[in-house]
Amino acid sequence: MLTAEIRSRFLDHFAARGHTVVPSAPLPTPDPTLLFVNAGMVPFKPYLTGEAPAPWPRATSVQKCVRTLDIEEVGRTTRHGSFFQMNGNFSFGDYFKEEAIALAWELSTTPTADGGYGLDPGRIWVTVHHTDEESAALWRRTAGLPEARIVRRGDEDNFWSMGVPGPCGPCSEMFYDRGPAFGAGGGPEADEDRFMEFWNLVFMQYERGEGPGKSGYPLLGELPRRNIDTGMGLERMATLLQNADNLYETDETRPVLDRAAALAGLTYGRDPEADIRLRVVADHVRTALMLLADGTAPANEGRGYVLRRILRRAVRAMRLLGHEDPALPELLPVARDRMAPGHPEVAGEFARISQQAYAEEDAFRSTLKQGTTVLDTAISHIRAEGGRSLPGESAFLLHDTYGFPLDLTLEMAAEQGVEVDREGFTALMTAQRERARADARARKSGSAGATALTGAYRTVLDAHGPTDWRAHDTLSTDSTVQAVLGADGPLPVAGEGGIVTVVLDRTPFYAESGGQESDAGHLTAASAEAEVLDVQRPLPGLVVHRVRVTAGELAPGDTVRAAVDPEWRLGARQAHSGTHVLHAALRQVLGPAALQSGSYNRPGHLRLDFPWRGPLGTATRAAIEQTAARALRGDLPVGVRWMPLTEARELGALALFGETYGERVRVVEIGGAWSRELCGGTHVEHAAQIGVIALTGESSVGAGTRRLEAAVGIEGFGYLARERDLVAQLCEQLQAPSAELPDRVAALLERLKAADRQTAALRERATLARAADLAAGAADVHGISTVTATVTADGEPGTDARALAAATRDRLPARRPGVIAIGTVAGSRATLVLSVNEAARQAGHSASALVKLLLEGKGGGTDGTAQGGGITPDRLTAVLHDLPHALTRD
Repeated sequence: MLTAEIRSRFLDHFAARGHTVVPSAPLPTPDPTLLFVNAGMVPFKPYLTGEAPAPWPRATSVQKCVRTLDIEEVGRTTRHGSFFQMNGNFSFGDYFKEEAIALAWELSTTPTADGGYGLDPGRIWVTVHHTDEESAALWRRTAGLPEARIVRRGDEDNFWSMGVPGPCGPCSEMFYDRGPAFGAGGGPEADEDRFMEFWNLVFMQYERGEGPGKSGYPLLGELPRRNIDTGMGLERMATLLQNADNLYETDETRPVLDRAAALAGLTYGRDPEADIRLRVVADHVRTALMLLADGTAPANEGRGYVLRRILRRAVRAMRLLGHEDPALPELLPVARDRMAPGHPEVAGEFARISQQAYAEEDAFRSTLKQGTTVLDTAISHIRAEGGRSLPGESAFLLHDTYGFPLDLTLEMAAEQGVEVDREGFTALMTAQRERARADARARKSGSAGATALTGAYRTVLDAHGPTDWRAHDTLSTDSTVQAVLGADGPLPVAGEGGIVTVVLDRTPFYAESGGQESDAGHLTAASAEAEVLDVQRPLPGLVVHRVRVTAGELAPGDTVRAAVDPEWRLGARQAHSGTHVLHAALRQVLGPAALQSGSYNRPGHLRLDFPWRGPLGTATRAAIEQTAARALRGDLPVGVRWMPLTEARELGALALFGETYGERVRVVEIGGAWSRELCGGTHVEHAAQIGVIALTGESSVGAGTRRLEAAVGIEGFGYLARERDLVAQLCEQLQAPSAELPDRVAALLERLKAADRQTAALRERATLARAADLAAGAADVHGISTVTATVTADGEPGTDARALAAATRDRLPARRPGVIAIGTVAGSRATLVLSVNEAARQAGHSASALVKLLLEGKGGGTDGTAQGGGITPDRLTAVLHDLPHALTRD
């Protein structure tokens, strides 16, 4: 049974039993504790924790998930991958243990001809928490399981919580016996390779208090509404139903693995080490495809860094398998074809996906060359010093800066007969992981209610309900202050000059989201004034205002007039609509691959990020700007419609990455289908109200990602006026019409280059002349031709100390040891350059050692040339005078 059918049977089974089918959320999640959705329950977390009421009593989904905490173990174990899909059914205070167990057993054991998975009931084992006799009894009664196949386990295995105070409860896991070929008998306790877990049923019925993550915390009592959260691993079930050895050999992954093996000229199953690398490639290519499809772009931090690391590991693995050519153009289309039946977006967005992936591979291949050069240089130094081991710090630098995994460094070092300090490398990696885990723990605890302010937000929301948000309807409301919050929680009053957070029962202020900055404005009470500095949504349904009290005192219960600055809102609307127009123009000129991956807009300014390889060029930018201008000149109508998410997708509305959408979405159209996007921002009524969109810059913000910036509205007209004035000034200074400016400026630049070349030639001749004089006047110090001189860094010919030292050295007799010391004075600072010829080096003299000796450890370089600084001109004079003595001590 193919994975796509396993998925559809799951959803059909639960839909037929009253569950609402909920589409998978995008992998990037707004949850501040996570980079990506890492479990099927994450999108339902607000409903399971009681932060928000559930829209349905029961639901089902197949959720995309990514886990990368132990990415180095991918391919080494056969049960875990970095990307996986979690089939889940959820009850929000509706059914509980009995129905959850019955539903899971029914789907698992119903014959395939009748819509089930057809698993042999006699080979299913379950585990329950050792205190959960109710579940054990249900398994005996509902499924007919004998006591011998019901295993009792402790908190570590069969009690679930999020690791922080909140809902928790026992869980029950289902395992399938794959037979003696996979390991020893005796149930899950004996061998979890043979007895593969495929379904976990979590019974949320208690509230836990503070304490360690897995056990040792107090249970505070029963939840008012008990919930069900289950997760059936789609890849695990595919492994079972396809009689595959492991999840890498199922229908969605094995074709990528086979193509990688063919490219490398290998046969899977013959070499254990090669098999691990092939599994890494198969897993990582699929994971990268899904992350790119959901809008994650390669970057140097956060989600983008995770994606970059996954892509680079795949490319490195192919290199270690012996494939030197670009691999992703061969592998990514295979992953697309296998994933498209369940995730059609990977096919629809493949132009953009492939462009970003291939650009990242090209960039990394270049980086790989740089890293190889760094490694070769480090090994050369080690050999020169008589060593045979690469320090752990060097291996870690290659890993952390150049993306070299340890196995690649080990392989390349071994080729040159050098070992690697693995213990030192491991210690540095362990320290880095501990820092990352500590950061994750801090983020997790911070977002789970440990801060007083977060708790205060929840208290206000529980007491008063969601904010009546009217930003789309009006610029002012009469509102009541529900709470005034300081850094540590509620305040009875905020006095003049205080900066506090205010919660209102209703508000006209737009809260920052979707790339649009929050509104500015004022709160006016009978005896108080406050300036609104920022507006945010810390919890679903709650809008809060960061304000500065400019007069009087503000307290809970006060009636205020909340008013948005109309000029600010107008500018914000122009900028946000301008972003939509520029996005549509960009796609019209460059094609559908140029899909917005990030944006920011505020009054008068917008920026838009999109995947693209290389600069756009003047002509392309002009075409984009002109396409946008035509939309403004045509005064395209701007319309807003609410509709189900499925209908919006059928219409072709663009769902932008990093945003979270509900079942009903707001679609903003400019000129109908010309621009149609899901958006919650504020907009103009007609395109002409934007005024003007003037591109002000284009830049790179990472490999394969470009950024356009533009001035909008009155600020856009101001930008164009300044550009016009600048051109007029240049025309006046150069005495040329504007059309001739490029040629005039090009001619001036060529004249400057010619003058620079002439100056460089003069400086070189002057340096050579002075070098000849210095060489002729060399002193004999213990059989060494010694030259000392001082130059002033005033830009005059002959003052390049390194060039002068090298030229003087070359004019000394080749067979006689020679040492040249040139000091440079620049104001109150001085530097020293020291050079020795080959004869001096053979006699045991080193420029680097001499500089360190003369400057008391400062400076460094090679045996031939070295440099040091940080001294005064007086000290330089003494150093040059001390050179003859240093030669006897070197």
